[in-house]
Amino acid sequence: MFKFCWGQDIGIDLGTATVIGYVKGRGIVLREPSVVAVDNNTGEVLAVGGEARRMLGRTPGNIVATRPLREGVISDYTVTEKMLKYFIKKIGGKALFSPRIMICIPSRVTEVEKKAVIDAATNAGARKVYLIEEPIAAAIGAGIDISKPCGNMVVDIGGGTTDIAVISLGGSVVSTSLKVAGDKFDEYLVKYIKKTYNLAIGERTAEEIKVNVGCVFPKIQDIEMEVRGRDLTTGLPTTITIHSNEMVKALNEPAMMIVDSVHSVLERTPPELASDISDKGIYMTGGGCLIDGLDKLLQEQTGINVMIAQDAVSCVALGTGKALDNLDSLDEKARRQA
Repeated sequence: MFKFCWGQDIGIDLGTATVIGYVKGRGIVLREPSVVAVDNNTGEVLAVGGEARRMLGRTPGNIVATRPLREGVISDYTVTEKMLKYFIKKIGGKALFSPRIMICIPSRVTEVEKKAVIDAATNAGARKVYLIEEPIAAAIGAGIDISKPCGNMVVDIGGGTTDIAVISLGGSVVSTSLKVAGDKFDEYLVKYIKKTYNLAIGERTAEEIKVNVGCVFPKIQDIEMEVRGRDLTTGLPTTITIHSNEMVKALNEPAMMIVDSVHSVLERTPPELASDISDKGIYMTGGGCLIDGLDKLLQEQTGINVMIAQDAVSCVALGTGKALDNLDSLDEKARRQA
């Protein structure tokens, strides 16, 4: 039952894997997978979020369960707009006024990609749309005071992108965004299982493997898991047992891509800010940073203390929510510049 309310300020972490909604004064009110099920014959949206995710890989020919965001940006504009419209209605209810919405975007998106996000949100019912870079939002959500003239490094690993930034005085001094994150780890797991066991698995199974036994740093105690898939030789359903220690080999390549990018950003960081980071450490946020051992691997490779933020999955959404307090000052600044 949608509640009746006035227009609200809404923060949205528009993630490749998950959409998290934040309402000013209420906190996080929505957490749904970024999946939409569409009837190809009519174009009608049949399901959004968790219900649609359960359809992935299990739909008849005329129904397609799809993720309209890939690698941090909109890959299907029409479906993204429909998904946003559904989520905004679910968050805001029957409001008298359209909401102002702040949306997170990766740090290195193009102007065209920014416009696509703004247009999709506007057409979905937003009165005004503001954008905030993911590492900035993640830093705010992690409780870091970014207004001071000192360096803070944030590594935000989402579903589609990893955003790495050195932040000082409220802005990014050095940053990069690479399309290696949670989804890429899933891809490597699918390839590994296929090559090693001659077994075909879907992306949902790959994600379950990653969450349950996935690791990028050797574990003291090995963990095993049963995996079901289709034998590529016989074409029949088969069950195998995999171990956590073999996951280090399977996931090493994407993990080292992230480590190398952190190295690259550190090399381009001014000496004074690099010294601050050495003292304060590196903050990791986002659901992708929870892969077992990724913090240990990064700490071993850089020699800098690495900390996973509290409630890492929600950091970007929480930071976006805190940034909603500045919307009035942003509007006033825009009026003065007009």
